[in-house]
Amino acid sequence: MGLRLPKMRGPLEGERGQILFWMCVLIATNQLGFGGIVPVVPLYAESFGVSKTAIGLTIAVYGLARFLVAVPAGALADRRGRRATLALGGAVTVLGNALCAAAPNYEAFLAARFVAGAGASLVLLGGQVVLADITSPENRGRVMALYQGVFLFAVGAGTVPGGLLATHLGLRAPFVANATLATGVGLLAWYRVPETRDLRRREGGSKPAGPRPSLLGQWRIFARTPGFLLIGLVSFVGFFARTGALFNVVPVLARDGIGLEPDAIGLGLASVSVVSLALAYPSGVLVDRFGRKAVIAPSTILTGLSMLLFAAAPNFAWYLIACLAWSSASGIGGASPAAYAADVAPAGMNASALGAYRALADMGYVVGPLLLGVVSDLWSPEAALGLTTTMLVVSGLVFARFAPETYRRQPLAGKSPSPTIVDPTPGP
Repeated sequence: MGLRLPKMRGPLEGERGQILFWMCVLIATNQLGFGGIVPVVPLYAESFGVSKTAIGLTIAVYGLARFLVAVPAGALADRRGRRATLALGGAVTVLGNALCAAAPNYEAFLAARFVAGAGASLVLLGGQVVLADITSPENRGRVMALYQGVFLFAVGAGTVPGGLLATHLGLRAPFVANATLATGVGLLAWYRVPETRDLRRREGGSKPAGPRPSLLGQWRIFARTPGFLLIGLVSFVGFFARTGALFNVVPVLARDGIGLEPDAIGLGLASVSVVSLALAYPSGVLVDRFGRKAVIAPSTILTGLSMLLFAAAPNFAWYLIACLAWSSASGIGGASPAAYAADVAPAGMNASALGAYRALADMGYVVGPLLLGVVSDLWSPEAALGLTTTMLVVSGLVFARFAPETYRRQPLAGKSPSPTIVDPTPGP
């Protein structure tokens, strides 16, 4: 790939380690831009004089695009390759955010958010498929946790310059910055990230895949796969909470209830990044050592309970405490849901399975902002956060009770660790 990096010990080495490095650079660039608009989107939408439900729709339509594009993005990654999918995602993201910055009214802003969401779907799905390509069950938790740590750190870090740009240059400025960074995403994908679609076959680790089932046939396989729908439920609720509550309800509640400015709201959300980064690799070690389920269930439940702190926060100090509690609880889980989904992906169907998983998760991106916007309008933002808590706790308990464990390291005397992995393609 041209530039050679120093050799570093870690969960991946050699060519796979190089790929992981560039994917971390790419996703950091992408999410830094996204983080810059997090504290701004609801405020920008409100500047058009719309209701809280309409504000939620600007976030929901972004999720709708991600939901609709996830499965086609998986098919594109299989047919045209991971690199082309990532590069196209960067280009579409540039277009979407440029249109957001230039939007003359609410309706134009809504349409531009849909375009930006389509670009995000291509980038995020492409990244997860690359990670599934270069990892094995034994190191997948650590690799995805490291990637997720970079992902979350960049989102949180981006809220600070995003808030500052909005405060001093206006609410459109963060969208311009996001479009600029998305240009870098496309260039990184095309010039630095190698194609991984046939990586295992090139290394002699697998035979060429046979004919693929139809799209309907693939979904039938996924539905019969133990744990696939349950991890989809957990991720659906997680996205519901993050986009509907943290990115939609919390900024408006912090401004109207506590009187915070956009830069202060962004600073609070940025504190999430510090804890997320600190917990990223330890969470990966936990999930590779003790299993996915042992981490996913308690993390989901604790994340739900942390939402109550936002509802009760009386001042900026308590707002910061709520941000740290959220980041600690969600950071424990890290990328364990994505690792679980990759574990159960049928052989040769990484991209399709992860596309289906992303579609299930992204439904939360659609439903969360809309439903919580309605609840905030009819009752209160505090009621919306209470509903979010209930959904997170219940989904965590359901997963703990019914989901199978997909991987557990079992060290035996004188032998290498022996993983326990479920069969991802059960019979009818």
